[in-house]
Amino acid sequence: MRESIPVNLGPVQETLLIPLLGRARETAKRNGLLGDPKAVEIVNALDYDFSKWEGGRSLLGACLRTRMFDRYVEDFLAQHPEGTVVELGCGLNTRFERVDNGRARWFEIDLPDVVALRKRFFRDGARRTMVEASALDTTWLELVSVTGGPWLVVAEAVLIYLDGPDARRAIESIAGGLPGAWIAFDTTSQKLVEKQSKHDAMRHLPPESWFRWVCDDPRVIESWNAGLRLVTSRTFLDADQDLVARFPSSLRLIVRYAPWIIRRTAEGYRLNLAVAHPTSAQRQPS
Repeated sequence: MRESIPVNLGPVQETLLIPLLGRARETAKRNGLLGDPKAVEIVNALDYDFSKWEGGRSLLGACLRTRMFDRYVEDFLAQHPEGTVVELGCGLNTRFERVDNGRARWFEIDLPDVVALRKRFFRDGARRTMVEASALDTTWLELVSVTGGPWLVVAEAVLIYLDGPDARRAIESIAGGLPGAWIAFDTTSQKLVEKQSKHDAMRHLPPESWFRWVCDDPRVIESWNAGLRLVTSRTFLDADQDLVARFPSSLRLIVRYAPWIIRRTAEGYRLNLAVAHPTSAQRQPS
């Protein structure tokens, strides 16, 4: 019998287990949002009590978020098949397994405790490199910049756990260090930040684990002195129809016929794509 792998993660890092469980549970469904056998393998291997999150709506939300971020990556690779994808705060994500095109360069960046756990299940390759660093650490920017771009930096459920000034500093550092980069990131409203004690997943974790960056309007990044342009900002209600078709029937009916029921809540969480000002001619997302 295989020995279970202990989980020793910091409070914010522990949140990576929520989307991991979500992907495993969606994989078990007949028509789930995704198929991720690696997530099933990891959940089964970890010595961790996942029961507190079982059945929660956030598991579906985490998977939908992941699939919507996947679309940003797929759009980037369609335009830049030999570009560089950076997963900032990669956790135990399996995006490389899902959407890699066989040509792009990938960097998977996270804190040392996460990378140590990740290395139990994943390996570096000729085009794939794990890096121990934080979102505010400029050393990873130096490492990534030498590839020459174009770059896409995916910060899925990462910056929202930083204080506002630190989230801004991280985004501005990316814009300055990787000219012309696409930057995909999510934002949370004041209301969502304040109500985490009632959130079906976050309420089971200490406040040290909760997200902190309040951003009611992602367009604020265009006012920063960083040359950023917000290309698109989507809510879960803007998910592509092939994803909506995989929702549970009750939610699918609400999205299709009565979206106003959940619109106010949905508007508080947004998935954004921005582009940094290029210093040379690079094709930008339209």
